[in-house]
This record gives sequence, structure tokens and C-alpha cells, in this order.
Amino acid sequence: MMAGGTMRPAYAGGGAILAGVGLARFAYVPLFPAMVAAGWVDGAEAGLLGAGNFAGYLIGVLAGRHLAARIGVPRAMDAGMGLAVLAFAACAVQGGVLWLLAWRALAGTAGGVLMALAGPSVQASVPPARRGAASGIVMTGVGTGVIAGGLAVPLLLAGGLPAAWLGLAAATALIWALARGNWPDPPALPPEVASQAAPRAGRLLAAYALSGAGMVAPMVYLSDLAVRGRGLPIEAGSAVWIGFGLGALLGTLLGGRLAQRAGGRQALLVWMGVQVAALAAALVPAWPALVLAGPLSGFAGVGATAVTLVAAREVAGAQAGVIWVRATAAYAVAQVGFAFALAALFGATGDSHAAVFGVGLALSLAALAVAWIGRKG
Repeated sequence: MMAGGTMRPAYAGGGAILAGVGLARFAYVPLFPAMVAAGWVDGAEAGLLGAGNFAGYLIGVLAGRHLAARIGVPRAMDAGMGLAVLAFAACAVQGGVLWLLAWRALAGTAGGVLMALAGPSVQASVPPARRGAASGIVMTGVGTGVIAGGLAVPLLLAGGLPAAWLGLAAATALIWALARGNWPDPPALPPEVASQAAPRAGRLLAAYALSGAGMVAPMVYLSDLAVRGRGLPIEAGSAVWIGFGLGALLGTLLGGRLAQRAGGRQALLVWMGVQVAALAAALVPAWPALVLAGPLSGFAGVGATAVTLVAAREVAGAQAGVIWVRATAAYAVAQVGFAFALAALFGATGDSHAAVFGVGLALSLAALAVAWIGRKG
């Protein structure tokens, strides 16, 4: 089979991640200041909606493999995409904070299901020599979605917040229609393999979880930092978020390939170092520092997913899907806890961006330390 045909599941998986994570999760970031400005929510409530999305993501990650075991990977991915479309459409209704929180949580659930399934299923569906490249292709969906959302949201907001939400719903439905014919459909593991206990991989999981906790600040508050924290126009907030997406694209493309060559745990150390630099740049009070903070945050925070996916295959072989779900769940648990904590801190400190990004820097330093300890085993 030609390489393009071999890699079709990877491109379809990338489309799923684009819609379910890049849009359903992260298109909210440039919408954050617009939601506050329109009076739909205040700053603390907007942070709460971000935290609710993280909580739903955790539920989706934990449910994804079980759902696929019952109805198969392709149908489970269809379910995730359909839920993402519905959640976007429902957020076009100004139903109050609880209404929006529920649907943002369900959007997170959709993204969690797709993240749990797309990467491991694609890895099991392509030749071993292409797995590093496939990992990068799948995870570029995050960066592509971030860029698409950053470009589309300011244009869609010209028609008001409901038009923005409905436009994102339509975009997700289109991606679903284009990708679903090439969903990965890996064979079930033989019983003797499925029954084997997967390795613990504690240091890998800890470094990835701490990375996720540190990334809550830029993943929720980066555009708001530019607009309300640095006094820039809302278009600048979207531009900073597009920079995040460009960094994410580069980080995932390089991450999969470098991890395949140098080793996933060694590569993770590099990505954690970049994350520390990104959070430090966000704390510089001069607005030009955001030109670095955005791309570096995306490079490290999203690129780490491609690196960790390859590392999971190194550690666990055919059981990589188990390690990946554990890693993604650990990442999600850390993000849920710190998302709610940072929302409370943000409100208690009078919407202090320095407070939330300072916590993010401390957590990123901890992730770097654990990655250093676990770089060889």
C-alpha cells in the first residue's frame, strides 16, 4: 500500500483531535474575554467554564476505551464527534452559567473520548516505522484547531456570541463528515496480550501530569492575559492564541519524530524545559513577551502529547493504549484540580494573571525535575 493510504487513519485521527480538542476544548480561550465583555459571565465564572471542560475531558478519557470495547473504535469516535457538535450548538443559547457549564463539560467529554482513542488506535493501525510520524500527525490536530479557532473566532464574533458558537458547531460537523470514512479500526489484542499487566511507568505519568497542571494557566487564561491583563485589543488576544497554535503544530510534528529517534523520555525532558521558559515569559509584564509565551506554550504543552504517546509505546509495547489512557487521565486529573483551584485563585486575587501564571511556572519546574529523574528509566 502506498504511504498516503497507510497514513489515512493518522490524518483522520488528526481531524478528530482537531475538532474534539483543538476546537471543542481550545476555541473557548479566545472566546473567554468576549464572554466576559458581553456579560454572559464574569471573569471567575469564565474560568469556571474552562475548569468544567477539563472535568468533562477526564470523564471522556476514562470512558473512551470502555465505550470502544462495547461498540468499536469507529462508532465511539463518531459518538465523540457528534457530542462535540451538539455541545457547541447548545452554547449558542445564553442559558446561564450552569447551562454553559454543563455543555462545556460535555464538550470536554467529547474531546476526552477522542483523545483516548485516536492516538493508540492510529499507532496500532500503521506500520511500526511510521508510528513516530503518525503520532505527530494525530497530535497536530490540536495546534491546527487552535489556529483555526484563533482565526475564526474574531470573524464569527462579528455576528455575536451565538453566531460564533454555531459557526464552530458547523466546522466540527464538516470535519466529522470528511474524516469518518478513514477512522482507525485496529484489531483487538489477543487475549494473552490483553490479560498482561501493563508497566507502571510512574515517572512518565508524573511528569506528564505535572506538565498538564502547569499548562492550565495558558490553556485557559492566555488570551485574557493579553486582553485584560496587558490592555491589548481582543484581536491581539486571538493573535497570541494563534501563536500558541503555531507552536503546538511545530511541537507535535517535531515531538513525534524526535521521540522516535532519541527516545520518548529523553525528548520529554526537552519539552518540559521549553514549558518552563514559556510560563516564565508569560510573567514578564511587558506585552511583547507574549510573542514568546504563546508559541512556546503551545510547543511544549501540546507537543508533549506526541512525545508521551511515543514514550508509552516504548514502555509498554502492545499495551501502549493502557499507558496512554493512564497518562491522559493523570494529565486530566491534574488539570481538573488546578483549573478549579486557579479559577478560585483568579477570583480571590481580583483577576490576577500573575498569580495563576506563577502557579503554572512552579508546576512546570516540578515537571522538569521529574522528567530529569525519569529520563533513563
